[in-house]
This record gives sequence, structure tokens and C-alpha cells, in this order.
Amino acid sequence: MEINSAEFIKSATHYKDCPAPSFPEYAFLGRSNVGKSSLINMLTDHKKLAKTSSTPGKTQLINHFLINGSWYLADLPGFGFAKVSKKIRGTWEKMIQNYLLNRENLICSFLLIDSRLEPQKNDTENMEWFGSKGLPFALVFTKTDKLSSTALQSNLAFYRKKLAENWDPLPDMFITSAEKKIGREEILGFIDHYNREIQSK
Repeated sequence: MEINSAEFIKSATHYKDCPAPSFPEYAFLGRSNVGKSSLINMLTDHKKLAKTSSTPGKTQLINHFLINGSWYLADLPGFGFAKVSKKIRGTWEKMIQNYLLNRENLICSFLLIDSRLEPQKNDTENMEWFGSKGLPFALVFTKTDKLSSTALQSNLAFYRKKLAENWDPLPDMFITSAEKKIGREEILGFIDHYNREIQSK
């Protein structure tokens, strides 16, 4: 898939305020500082489409981008390390869950995982939540250029073993590096496949 255009549409605090569900939609979410904004910018080939920051919790709203005039990319608030109050974190969590459960044109969510870390409680809890609600999701391992090939494969094997306890088959998994542009073709190809399926119906 070639990215010919990518434009910011609007920010929302509630799924009812999101853009009209006119196009297929793909959501990106993950722990704060997992590299979500950098990944979105890499995928869309726009350096400043999503705002990046060294401070966790930069994204605080549901941000929608229209890609190629034919599908939406939704950037969701990070969870975990953000230096905000427990009350605000709870508000974000409710906002994200309401969106994921009620956004009718949402095709798949990409749950970003820092490839350098062992499975984190927040990540595994989110996977279990997606499973319990029957919501489609894929795993995106970020910052893989920061690891040796051996360490990366070891971490991935650990994740596969953990996931195999609850999933058969396993969710789709993507290996990425925003810095090296690794995984771009694979993720865009995945999205393109579903968009074509929808168009053919």
C-alpha cells in the first residue's frame, strides 16, 4: 500500500464525538512511551503527523487521521506510566474501552508492545480484555532495533508461549522499528488486505 495522503481530522473524548464511521478504522494503543506516535509517523511517512514526546502520556484524546481518503487511523491515549492522577487514568481507561466496544467501523486494534521488556501486567490484562470481549487485535512489537537478534527471538518466544495459554491460533504479530522502518510494509499490507475485503462485499 502506498500512502498518498494522511491528514488529521479531529480529536475526541468520547466515541460519539469521533468522525462519522464512513471508512474502515484501525486503532493503535499501548503503554505510555512504547513508541506509538513514532510508529504512526513511520507508517504514514509523515514525520510530525502524530506528536512525539519523551514525556509519557502525551496523547490524551482519541485522535483521528484520514489515510488516502479511504480509511481512518485512530491514535489512542497511552496507559501505564503517564504522570497523571489516578482519576484521570480512570477517565482515559473508560474512554478507550467505550470507544473499542462501540466504534462500529473499527476493524482491528494494534496493541503495541515494547520488545525489550518481558510481558507487562498492563499488556497481558489488555490482551485478556480484548479476548473476553471478542474484539480483533494484533500485536506490534516496537523498538526491535534496540535488541540483538538473539534477545529479540528469546522475548518473542516468551510471548508466544504466554499467549498460547489462552489463544489458538495466536493473534497476528508484527516486528517493527520506527527508526529503521521495519514492519511498515507488513502492517500496511495487513490493513490493505482488510480494506480490500470490505470493498469487495
